[in-house]
Amino acid sequence: MPMTRTLIVARTDAGVRLDVWLVRAAPELSRARAQVLIAQGSVLVDSQPLRSSARLRGGESVSLTIPPPIAAIPEPEDIPLHIVYEDKRLLVIDKPAGLVVHPGAGQAQGTLVNALLHLVDDLSGVGGVLRPGIVHRLDRGTSGLLVVAKDDEAHRALVRQFAGRTVEKEYLAIVHGLPEPKAGTIALPIGRDPVHRQKMSVRAPRGRAARSDYTVVEALDGATLVRVRIHTGRTHQIRVHMAAGGHPVAGDPTYGGTRAPSARRPEAKAALLNLSRPALHAARLSFTHPETGACLNFESPLPADLADALDVLRAPRGRNPPGDRGRP
Repeated sequence: MPMTRTLIVARTDAGVRLDVWLVRAAPELSRARAQVLIAQGSVLVDSQPLRSSARLRGGESVSLTIPPPIAAIPEPEDIPLHIVYEDKRLLVIDKPAGLVVHPGAGQAQGTLVNALLHLVDDLSGVGGVLRPGIVHRLDRGTSGLLVVAKDDEAHRALVRQFAGRTVEKEYLAIVHGLPEPKAGTIALPIGRDPVHRQKMSVRAPRGRAARSDYTVVEALDGATLVRVRIHTGRTHQIRVHMAAGGHPVAGDPTYGGTRAPSARRPEAKAALLNLSRPALHAARLSFTHPETGACLNFESPLPADLADALDVLRAPRGRNPPGDRGRP
């Protein structure tokens, strides 16, 4: 059955677009989803339908009706998944590099969603027809931990945690060069590149706030293993931020990670040049269980391709550049 709730526009929100305000008031909705609901007449402001671009005055009563989930269009597929954790409300998946999270342009099959539909009978439909159960995503070339909601209530609770920035997400990355200082914060807004529209950029005219904290874990031959904690979830955030600082993620063809490496040893240069994907791995994920309130913390070791590259990049004893040693 449809779910309807009433929301009140604060006086301080006067002048805000309806679609922008709706995403703030109902963070489980993406802006695109909010615009669809507005266009369908599922959002009424003082009992009247308005356009997404309508400016609010403050004090209005907004009725939001979310229709029941539509059966997912993607077909179930028997694709093996590494399930780290599962209960009746959610799953945590260790996604391999190369697996697309949800169907999209040019990718209708072979995605994580197709695999989930085979594994779970009734996924949360809040995310829309093509993204059942999907709370957040990882790029195709990024490996690591990802949480999936099994029902709508869990989905909304997890989205609220992501929107409230209470979810902790840490990544391991191999980047070109040696970042200085060895620990710091990159707080540069990210938006669509004004020239190359398929890329993101810190030079976008209307970028959104983004923050990444990095720490050098180990200095390597021509590269560095870094741990990055992100406080926002912008598209390509780590790849863009590290590239902006002159240290692109190794193996990343979009943001300069396939450039000629500065490694001294031929085998180290080959290890960097032969990476078939960005050397980026979602290594730790921590969040609150939507039903029990327990703090769940998951860790994933580097997959074989990155661990093997890391071994090659470790310079012989006595020749390693300054930096902390020790495998993560």
